[in-house]
Amino acid sequence: MKILITGVCGFVGSSLAGSLCEAGSGIEIHGIDNLCRAGSEINRRALGKYGVKLRHGDVRNVSDLDDFPPMDWIIDAAANPSVLGGISGPMNSRQVVEHNLIGTVNLLELCKRWACGLVMISTSRIYSMAELSSISLEVRDDAYVPVLAGTTPSGLTADGVTEEFSTSPPLSLYGATKLASEVLAMEYACAFDFPVHIDRCGVLAGAGQFGKPDQGILSFWIHSYCRQRPLRYIGFDGTGFQVRDCMHPRDLAKLVMKQILAPLKQTTAINVAGGIRNSFSLAQLSAWCAERFGPHTIGAEPCNRKFDVPWLVLNSATAKRLWEWEPEVDLKTICEEIAVHAEQNPKWLELSSET
Repeated sequence: MKILITGVCGFVGSSLAGSLCEAGSGIEIHGIDNLCRAGSEINRRALGKYGVKLRHGDVRNVSDLDDFPPMDWIIDAAANPSVLGGISGPMNSRQVVEHNLIGTVNLLELCKRWACGLVMISTSRIYSMAELSSISLEVRDDAYVPVLAGTTPSGLTADGVTEEFSTSPPLSLYGATKLASEVLAMEYACAFDFPVHIDRCGVLAGAGQFGKPDQGILSFWIHSYCRQRPLRYIGFDGTGFQVRDCMHPRDLAKLVMKQILAPLKQTTAINVAGGIRNSFSLAQLSAWCAERFGPHTIGAEPCNRKFDVPWLVLNSATAKRLWEWEPEVDLKTICEEIAVHAEQNPKWLELSSET
């Protein structure tokens, strides 16, 4: 089986490539990456040890994709993954759209030509920011918790947000391009009869992730805390009560393996995330870091940032029903793995800041 992984030198792409290579013989991994993040070179060297056939190229450029041999599957892990992408930082809005949407179109055309399947790594940020911000919340143990009594938005459950939750804008440029990519993928699957699986992932985290404040938050926070670097709670009155869930890429790899070995005929988008069991607030993460590393003062910036939401946890019941999948790596294991990596790699934040 031949598999093309886009964004193969990123955290998710390289993790999936490594896991698939370790799964056994019979799988030949090809990869493409534009190597725009400085830390990509570290992952590139590691992938060479697995025998991944890697090309320096960009999914936005059709000519960079034309010379690949036909594949059985494409795993699309290439994206600008920041909710602030195109709003602030070095990448402008056109680049975000080209990376996250035009790149998808180019890959779908390859799937059509090769009659191969597509696994799209999507995001929890396709869910409506306005609806998420309207959820009634209370504070328990230094974390926001939804109040489920009375009227609640459709798709909100005690176990998190389901696939029925609103996807109405505003979403962010990142979320909008990923949602548009999902719709196009479903249309191509129907029109040209090839399998498509869309995995809406929550926060992915583990050792080796290049963390920054707007992406890779667990890695950024734990590495910064370990090095006693300045940290601050942004928005939501500077409390640190905002909540997300997280998942290790090893768990995602187990699902992807199921999807490429025994694809379902139906095309569907499903939540794939750590869920309530692996959810945390920044304040709770700081408390874990204090116990692990000792005390450290956390600053506060009370004003909210655009596109931040106070609470977002995904319910992955559909993935369990369709694929008999649920995450196995717990939050404490993920945090400890990152903490050990932080102790062993004191210059990791410098690499991350170059990206």
